[in-house]
Amino acid sequence: MWVTVLQENLSRALAGVGRAVPSRATLPVTLNVLLQTDHSRLKLTATNLEIAISTWIGAQVEHEGAITIPARLLAEFVNSLPTGKIQVELSDQPKGISLTCSRFSARMAGTDADEFPPIPTVTDGTIARVPAAQLRGAISRVAMAAATDDSRPVLTGIKVEIEGDTMTLAAADGFRLGVDQAKLATPFEGKIGFIVPAKAFQEVHRFISDQSGDVELTVSENRSQVLFRLTNTEIVSQLIQGNFPDYAKLIPATNGTEAAVDLHAFQQAVKAASIFARDGSGIVRLHITPSEDGEPGKVTVSSKAEELGENKSEIDARVKGDEAKVAFDARFLLDVLSVLDKGEVTLGTTTPSSPGVFRSKAHPGYTYVVMPMFVQW
Repeated sequence: MWVTVLQENLSRALAGVGRAVPSRATLPVTLNVLLQTDHSRLKLTATNLEIAISTWIGAQVEHEGAITIPARLLAEFVNSLPTGKIQVELSDQPKGISLTCSRFSARMAGTDADEFPPIPTVTDGTIARVPAAQLRGAISRVAMAAATDDSRPVLTGIKVEIEGDTMTLAAADGFRLGVDQAKLATPFEGKIGFIVPAKAFQEVHRFISDQSGDVELTVSENRSQVLFRLTNTEIVSQLIQGNFPDYAKLIPATNGTEAAVDLHAFQQAVKAASIFARDGSGIVRLHITPSEDGEPGKVTVSSKAEELGENKSEIDARVKGDEAKVAFDARFLLDVLSVLDKGEVTLGTTTPSSPGVFRSKAHPGYTYVVMPMFVQW
């Protein structure tokens, strides 16, 4: 016998590293997962040559060894097994593994571990530690603003700036900008900036969804790679080279109108408007009215589809400044409202052609800027 592991642990680990397995591969071995013993644990690794994910699970190890096995085949078979112990036997002739669980058994052909691409080791360079909960929240509020097409590669990434006791994350796709801050567990000496692919940060977010403690970041000295070290998992990603836009210049210094509204009420109104907006260019209109004659201020949320109908909702607001009208892409509004916690959200704007600036009372370091849509009022 080579190793013995629990079915639930192996299934969870395969699902995690499997996200780094490419759907298509120019290098066929990257469709495999690397299995290798590491003292009293089993290490699983997968890579698409841009990101590599390694995770460790507890195991009874009879002897050391390593092999690569088709990731999809192994994951699907393990998922079909009952909970309990899986015994894995490693064989050289033919190269592969045999699995036994209860009354189920299978043999899978594999390839030599030496054929698997070497995973970069990021040991020297900048190190920062950030609480998992802080990083998880910042990623969720920023990653949605990153571009999904490769026409401008730097915009598919998230700019990371570390200085003092603060880590700042920023993402922009040309239509919107998200900026948030997380407090480091220990202050950082100096200042550093780099661009991490948004997809890599999204994988980090998935792994720390139920993790407490700190996440350790190590950036290679040549600024080409970053390592995220989590509990029982390591994620290595290539960094994006290039100049990220000066996002601070995209945030208006002042706004002629500011409206503070209840997050839940605003979210409900925008969701209702988005139903009609689907057939009306996806546009939601906001009309901000200050308090007058003892009446509270309000925000009117509306949308219309020429051939289907129209929708209008009103929500109370504390308004500073003048009356204002502005329209936005419904999806961009729903994205930001879905990642904020309960409480108040503030919208600042000036004219129908001015960007909207969203801030949350629950997240003082967060700013979300959206470019307006031009409509006939």
